[in-house]
Amino acid sequence: MDRETNRPKKLGFRPSKAPNPSPSSSSPVRLRPREEAKRDSTSSIHERRNPVLDEDEETGSPIFSYLVGTCPDMCPAKERQQRERLRDLSVFERLHGDPSRTSPKLAVKKFCRTMSNAELQEVEIRPLPVLRSTLKYLMNLVDTSDQPFEVVHDFVFDRTRSIRQDLTRQNILDDEAICMYEEMVKFHIESHKKLAMCYTKTDLASLCYLNTEQLMKCLATLFKLYDIHRRSSSLHKNEAEFYSFYVLLHLGGKIPQMGSSLSLWYRKLTLSILQSNEMRFSMTLIRYSRLGNFKRFFTRLEAEASDLQLCLVEPFLSEIRARAISYVNHSGYKLQPYPLKHLSDVLRIKESELEELCHVCGLETTMDEAGMKTLPVKQTSFSLPKLGLPVHSLSTF
Repeated sequence: MDRETNRPKKLGFRPSKAPNPSPSSSSPVRLRPREEAKRDSTSSIHERRNPVLDEDEETGSPIFSYLVGTCPDMCPAKERQQRERLRDLSVFERLHGDPSRTSPKLAVKKFCRTMSNAELQEVEIRPLPVLRSTLKYLMNLVDTSDQPFEVVHDFVFDRTRSIRQDLTRQNILDDEAICMYEEMVKFHIESHKKLAMCYTKTDLASLCYLNTEQLMKCLATLFKLYDIHRRSSSLHKNEAEFYSFYVLLHLGGKIPQMGSSLSLWYRKLTLSILQSNEMRFSMTLIRYSRLGNFKRFFTRLEAEASDLQLCLVEPFLSEIRARAISYVNHSGYKLQPYPLKHLSDVLRIKESELEELCHVCGLETTMDEAGMKTLPVKQTSFSLPKLGLPVHSLSTF
């Protein structure tokens, strides 16, 4: 359930009357009722009867107007002037560091839920080429900014929501929209890892949660776009991998509610998606994790994960490793401490990092007569820390 809109998530949505837009068309694809085609084609405002693709967009009715944007800048002039007066400018938008001055090359439209389409004008909405260049500017900012990542993330997080809002309000559903949503999903996945690395900062816990929430919303919309554009049983170029991301998110224990169970969600997917290498990989990882088969889990992860899949999974590895440590501690033979070197090899983590993880979980480690570090088992002090677990990357040996 989306806690902001109070509407249930509907992953795998397939509109009953979706058209068959030409993939070679260079103009944005917009769905409209049959009677709309009879209206004046020069009109900039139309009505549609299609469900909202992006759940960040409030409409209040299943029938609402969509706009054809004409704003030439990353931020409408009216908003720029208002935010200058209110000194409501991000550090990235300030001209020469002045909090009351900006420019069309710096200001980026903010996300605003309260304004309905009826209150908007086309000059306040950015058309697809402007949205595309705005997203490119934001992604470049992520890679080049010298500000702390949480500051960059806060800015890009809000401005990409605004891009999604403009795409939805214009009902843009073409391949360009798919590519843009894929870029935004990648941003949230990379943020997922970078924010998790700062686990000791308690003020970032909410950022991690909100980032994961927006990642799932982006994926939900992307899946709807894939469904609209799917031809017979063929998949979009990146479709299988992006479906696998949703499955891999279930490896984490502290994530927003994800709607129906995976088994029910699988039933909504086409056979070509379920049989793809990416989905088989992610489904296998979920099975190994739930069965506690940690050796096969980490072996498969090391051998087959793509860069983005690994980036998404790594923040969850500490939870999985802590569970493995708990199993060893509970089931081991008390008179025979478990060698940390062997456990570190299984869990694909450096021995020093594994020792730190044991200590964070309240367990003591010892040194045997041969100078090898060991984990005495049957300790009753195991517990997960409230501040979270340190995140360690996958180590290869």
